[in-house]
Amino acid sequence: MAKTASPQGLAWYLDAKFGMFIHWGLYSILGRGEWAMHLEQIAPQDYRPLAQQFNPTRFDANDWVRLAADAGQRYIVITSRHHDGFSMYDTALSDYKVTNTPFARDPIAELADACARQGDIKLGFYISLLDWQHPAYRFRAESGLAWADYLDFLHGQVRELCTQYGEIACTWFDGDWPLQPLDDSNRYFAPGGSFEYEALYDLIHTLQPDAVVLNNRHATPLPSEDIQGFEQDLPGENTSGFNTEAASGLPMEVCMTINGSWGYRHDDHNHKSSRHLVHLLVRSASAGANFLLNVGPTPEGEILPIQARRLQQVGVWLQGNGSSVYGTRAGAISPGAGTVSTRRADTHYVHSLDHLSDEIAVDNVPETVRGARLLRDGTPLTVQRDGAALRVLVPEDLRDPLDTVLELR
Repeated sequence: MAKTASPQGLAWYLDAKFGMFIHWGLYSILGRGEWAMHLEQIAPQDYRPLAQQFNPTRFDANDWVRLAADAGQRYIVITSRHHDGFSMYDTALSDYKVTNTPFARDPIAELADACARQGDIKLGFYISLLDWQHPAYRFRAESGLAWADYLDFLHGQVRELCTQYGEIACTWFDGDWPLQPLDDSNRYFAPGGSFEYEALYDLIHTLQPDAVVLNNRHATPLPSEDIQGFEQDLPGENTSGFNTEAASGLPMEVCMTINGSWGYRHDDHNHKSSRHLVHLLVRSASAGANFLLNVGPTPEGEILPIQARRLQQVGVWLQGNGSSVYGTRAGAISPGAGTVSTRRADTHYVHSLDHLSDEIAVDNVPETVRGARLLRDGTPLTVQRDGAALRVLVPEDLRDPLDTVLELR
């Protein structure tokens, strides 16, 4: 029988609900996004010298972890190696790594230590399956290496990440997209064979039994994958074009950018408002999904102040309303015009995202519900019930400009 994450590990993940995604690497120096190497057709020999420029002197792992805590995020997922092939930790399996730069430090080790000190935030790892520069992935004919050599490297790096940084939250794979069409521009994305997922996932679930496995394949999840991911869309939507597969019944996670880019872009100023971020978080939770929100640090090692502010504003809202998110499951009350819901056992939370009128109307309300109050301070609210329909009066002075949460019991 295929191994999966432990029940307690999966329960922790489902309860955590909100995480920080971090895309950071050599591409940050260019400031044109994490796909610059491919999109600009930069040859590996021309891209590799960026390593000698990497020196993020303002990086402070404690600052990043404190920011995640202030935002109300319960886990962090950072790129250990992106498609450009550069390892952001002190791997023994490649010289193309962060400790061979002027920076000469292991930021992932520092983040692991900072998370351990914080105590309530776990660290997880993004791992690219695709590698645009590894000789056994892209240049087997020229190097004389075999696909098995790349598998040794990939599986070996996963073993390192699962054994060198303490207890982890998850492994987050990317770069294998079976539904993606290939042409002359991206044919080198094609793997040389199987990634041997059964052995790879077994390795993770053996070394890190509480860690969940997500593979961003944009396809039906495979055995031993614990989470189904949705990139830049809520479950059931496909504005990005990536999410053609329906929900499989697995627990879910939504990953999104805080602006329009994963890796740092100096020209991307289109940051989502704190109100919209709260709505994305609670809409994800109402569907039973976690929300993994990305930041793209600068080449100096800083999370942009505007991104930090937006995260902190979400955290302030969570201080008063977090019980409607953490530890909840998909809502039982039908979504309405401007409302979604979450639940914890027999307690239901209605999120009023758009104040259309003084009364909030919801339907399919369980019979056990007898009353309503404002979640953030316990103010009792006037309720009128008609069968399974409920109308709750919320005066204007009690409304929250981000999301007014009603607790129904």
